[in-house]
Amino acid sequence: MTKTTRTQENIKAKKKVGSPVTKGASRRTVDDVSSIVHQGSSEGLESSLSALALALDKKAVDPVLLDVQSLCSFCNYQLVLSGRSERQVDAIADGIAAGLKADGIRPIASEGARTGQWALLDYGDFVVHVFLESAREHYDLEGLWNDAPRVKIEVPAEARSSLADQYESA
Repeated sequence: MTKTTRTQENIKAKKKVGSPVTKGASRRTVDDVSSIVHQGSSEGLESSLSALALALDKKAVDPVLLDVQSLCSFCNYQLVLSGRSERQVDAIADGIAAGLKADGIRPIASEGARTGQWALLDYGDFVVHVFLESAREHYDLEGLWNDAPRVKIEVPAEARSSLADQYESA
């Protein structure tokens, strides 16, 4: 069974669209986040949106969802976002991992956890990069994947920093 098929089966078996993806007062649902996407769906998109909702619940900033399926063979989507402090970077990564695990979706691999500078969560169909803002500027993944179309998402005002325009135009 391929990792793509495994992820999709996990989504179908464990996730009910419209079910909460986080616990707490500001519970976002997959429907809430799916409704802000303006492109068609593909393998990994729904899970990427779940990860986005979980990250926003942990106050992540400047999320960018890249559609890299035509540019690389190891995933379809890359979610890049920032935290404002080292503790927040770790909390965002932990929140995404815990929330998706509750839905039966586990990462194939993770790196950089507990450094506070950067965390990578590889789910097969999609990869999540959580950066400290200064590390994100340094590594410039949006520049590296400049040819990748951005999945249009509406980002709440509180999830935008002064760097947001830079990431949008990259």
